[in-house]
Amino acid sequence: MEVAEYEVLRADVELAGYTHEVAWAEQVKAPESPVALWGEYGWVVCNSGMKNQVAERIWTRIRTAVLEHGGRAADVFGHAAKAQAIDDFWDRKHERLVEFRAAPDPLAWCHSLPWIGPITKWHLAKNLGIDCAKPDRWLERVAAASGESVAELCSRLSTESGDRVATVDLVIWRACNLGLWRAAC
Repeated sequence: MEVAEYEVLRADVELAGYTHEVAWAEQVKAPESPVALWGEYGWVVCNSGMKNQVAERIWTRIRTAVLEHGGRAADVFGHAAKAQAIDDFWDRKHERLVEFRAAPDPLAWCHSLPWIGPITKWHLAKNLGIDCAKPDRWLERVAAASGESVAELCSRLSTESGDRVATVDLVIWRACNLGLWRAAC
């Protein structure tokens, strides 16, 4: 993928109504509160292995149950193991924030958490403000078509466009997710 193709994708993603996501990726920073950290962790666990649009509905139910009604993820999420992990993180959210802030290797810290694997560690790290790309199936395909790794592709396009690596990742992923670009997705 060349930078001109990326810039067209970015414009298409924004025209499709996702300007807020692009802005978020350009500005994402480490969470400042335990609740914000829990939110990022819970979102990634919930989202893992399912279509984004489905995960959004489930995550809305979880956030409402926990933050507005003092309930638990297990009250509204049918995946018992993931719900338990989200609830356990909630119970330890203050301790987890201290751990995250003190972690010499934030990526390794992410990977040490329940339900965070070798791919989802990149998703969580990105959501926690680390400027990286998640090598998911779509980005792997796009990078392979360019003869690069996901990290190489996103880093190059970041340098050429002036966008953060996390933004490049988001734009390519969202374009594939929405079917806006089928060349390699």
